[in-house]
Amino acid sequence: MSEPLLAVKELVRNFSVGGGLFLREVDLVHAVDRVSFEIGAGETLGLVGESGCGKSTTGRCILRLIEPTAGEIWFEGRNVTALDATALRSLRRDMQIIFQDPFASLNPRMTVGAIIGEALIIHNLARSKREFTDRVVHLLETVGLQADHMRRYPHEFSGGQRQRIGIARALAVEPKLIVCDEPVSALDVSIQAQVINLLEDLQQKFGLTYLFIAHDLSVVEHISTRVAVMYLGRVVEIASAHDLYAAPLHPYTEALLSAVPVPDPTVRRQRIMLQGEVPSPLRPPTGCHFHTRCPIRQLPLCSTEVPELRESRPGHRVACHLRG
Repeated sequence: MSEPLLAVKELVRNFSVGGGLFLREVDLVHAVDRVSFEIGAGETLGLVGESGCGKSTTGRCILRLIEPTAGEIWFEGRNVTALDATALRSLRRDMQIIFQDPFASLNPRMTVGAIIGEALIIHNLARSKREFTDRVVHLLETVGLQADHMRRYPHEFSGGQRQRIGIARALAVEPKLIVCDEPVSALDVSIQAQVINLLEDLQQKFGLTYLFIAHDLSVVEHISTRVAVMYLGRVVEIASAHDLYAAPLHPYTEALLSAVPVPDPTVRRQRIMLQGEVPSPLRPPTGCHFHTRCPIRQLPLCSTEVPELRESRPGHRVACHLRG
């Protein structure tokens, strides 16, 4: 891959847990633990894993909606983690987010036109009221809504329509990278396909780059160029979508894929049932975080040494002592 649009290097994010009389720090939640990946211009990287594995935290750290504890984030050759508030504000034109909950992410007291057009005012992208209106109408029509919707309020729309409003808001400043934070998980299945198709059409039309965060592997397969799998704050496997779904290497990825429903009733897939519960990020297991549930673990190797994310095949990296 040529020079990446986005490069995440050894990203760490810990959250303090307070306790005692004065709520002093008594422990740390290790939400993101040395995560590294790259995204090329125009591609979609799917980031998947169980709830609580650190996917959304990773996405928000990239935009610095949450400040990273350690590590670096490079966007077009600029170190995002080192930018001051003024430089970061100008960078937000190039990096936007679509939130998971279309009901909570829109201000109920603002009209749709004001929600979509707010960024146009902040970044001085509309020189007149007429230009502002024309731009908002164009954005609404781009995402499949109507011009007169700009005068309505969020509560007047369905979940799918609200997510389209959120997409239009993200497009308003003509970004290069959009973090899609589980954008379809709160929608009905029939509406999910419409939103996914819309995102794909917009990517082709505007040359967008996506970090697509999700827990539904069937959705990720449909939209992603490459897929990264996270478990308990770490990336355990990353490969092209075709390679990952055809021949996964990490035992955790194999277990996830075995749970994806197959529409063909003649195809039988052996379900891999993992034992035990996901460990707490307060005190993750030593060595490989997955070793407490791994069906092929070898002790003491897996419980004492942290596996590095190594290239096992061209373009296919895995963090496993036994599969790397």
